[in-house]
Amino acid sequence: MPTATDFKDYYAILGVGKTATAEEIKRAYRKLARKYHPDVNPGNAKAEEQFKTLNEANEVLSDSETREKYDQFGQYWKQAAAGGAPAQGTNAQAGGFNGGQSSDFDQYSNFDDFINDLLGGLGGRSRTGRTYQRTSAQQPDNFAGYRSQAPAPDTEAAIALSFSEAFHGVQKRLQLDDEAINVRIPAGAKSGSRIRLKGKGRPSHFSQQRGDLYLTIDLFPHLFFQFSGNNLTCEVPIRPDEAVLGTQIQVPTPDGQVTLTVPKGVRSGQSLRLRGKGWKLSNGDRTDLIVKLQIVSPQELSEIDQECYEKIQANNSFNPRSTIEAVTL
Repeated sequence: MPTATDFKDYYAILGVGKTATAEEIKRAYRKLARKYHPDVNPGNAKAEEQFKTLNEANEVLSDSETREKYDQFGQYWKQAAAGGAPAQGTNAQAGGFNGGQSSDFDQYSNFDDFINDLLGGLGGRSRTGRTYQRTSAQQPDNFAGYRSQAPAPDTEAAIALSFSEAFHGVQKRLQLDDEAINVRIPAGAKSGSRIRLKGKGRPSHFSQQRGDLYLTIDLFPHLFFQFSGNNLTCEVPIRPDEAVLGTQIQVPTPDGQVTLTVPKGVRSGQSLRLRGKGWKLSNGDRTDLIVKLQIVSPQELSEIDQECYEKIQANNSFNPRSTIEAVTL
């Protein structure tokens, strides 16, 4: 039998309140899963254990049925789900759940009697007004008939990938409880992408049927590339003379360097487009790479550079501030 010290406060583990919505629970889980993911903390046993606890908390609270039992029965919610009986005289809502209200089981001989009284019997209407359908004329022991038709809940999990893994596609080995699952991530996955693995979720508490596993992709930040919608973006520095006279420069792309022609007279912050050099799409096409130019002045000048810049300054008739000379309040 579980004791008060065995109880895990899944809300506290995820850092949300007991009135948190499903979306708030999902956001909290994803944020913490990225922090404690084994790929981010290689060899860190404490982080790995924390990651498992987060998955456990998310499994319970993201499923409306298991969350309802957890909220109602506290540390005894697994027994309630399995149809077992708590110890006589114990409070199924120990740990302060539901405002610390108590439920006295002494009047029931076993947990099934308590559930039958709570629901008004299978095939009837519970005290909350919900209707439950029986599957046979006789009530099976431990709700077997009800269990046989109970759908298995889907399982949510997150997996973190590098840009390279997501761009090229990768096979990963995912640990779900005590089971190792091989997952093939197709090329072109992005943060927020969801992959469905049919029949790879956790089994139902009411049957041996398994739900589906939904993997949400999270990408580690890249030092050079970022996303802008489906396109990739990057910033590339150029010299003042390259901006004035135009030039050709080498620009990194996800699959190698390419030549970019910089026209004469570009401005700092101006963007140029490399078509078909961005991210991979599921249909095999490629998005664009948007190159944002940044004009960078040299911090140190050689003697000849100094002479050239001074000569340009002395003979330059271009005034870039002519349009703002008449500005007043």
